[in-house]
Amino acid sequence: MTQPTFTPEQLAQIEQAQKAAIELKQSPAMLSSENLALILTQARSHNGWTDKPVSDELLQQLFDIVKMGSTSMNTCPARFIFIRGEEAKKRLKNVLMPGNVEKVLAAPVTVIIGYDTEFYSHMPRLFPHNPQAQNIFINNPDNAQATAFRNGTLQGAYLMVAARALGLDIGPMSGFNNAACDEEFFAGTSIKSNFLCSLGYGDTNKLFQRLPRFDFDDVCTLL
Repeated sequence: MTQPTFTPEQLAQIEQAQKAAIELKQSPAMLSSENLALILTQARSHNGWTDKPVSDELLQQLFDIVKMGSTSMNTCPARFIFIRGEEAKKRLKNVLMPGNVEKVLAAPVTVIIGYDTEFYSHMPRLFPHNPQAQNIFINNPDNAQATAFRNGTLQGAYLMVAARALGLDIGPMSGFNNAACDEEFFAGTSIKSNFLCSLGYGDTNKLFQRLPRFDFDDVCTLL
């Protein structure tokens, strides 16, 4: 892969970015325990939903947060379809496992998180200091598939955390027919479905007890 070269304008942007990072580090370095509880430690995945709507403006705000999350070489392979209307929900219903139909249809929004296996076509725009980097994917579909799936999944996780940070509840799931979903929503494209995530305001009356988690020593190794 060729080494990146920077124009004077890009060098100025790099200097500005470095200054911004220094300023950011001068602000409080950690989220409060209350903030962490909201997005991870006490947050719950929801199976039931209230009828409170989610606005298009909030979904746009959500994406504007998600898009800033890190991906390998800034590839940004995730693609999102926000299912809101009744007709779109009927189309999605056809690809769901029976046990997930009721809760998905009740959610004000369900996102199809997909990934573009030809993400590299956008690298001249997204990785402009080294646009030739796309060549490592163009003739290597296995590498492109792995990179798209890995980083698209990462962006889906960003969406989940960002949604909670904005006060939304989430209901991620993989209980659907990926092939049928791809045919229904991504036919004729290079995009494949990964997982679904319902968004809205959860009905806490339908929560169950929190399930166990591993302890550090169960799954972590310090070397």
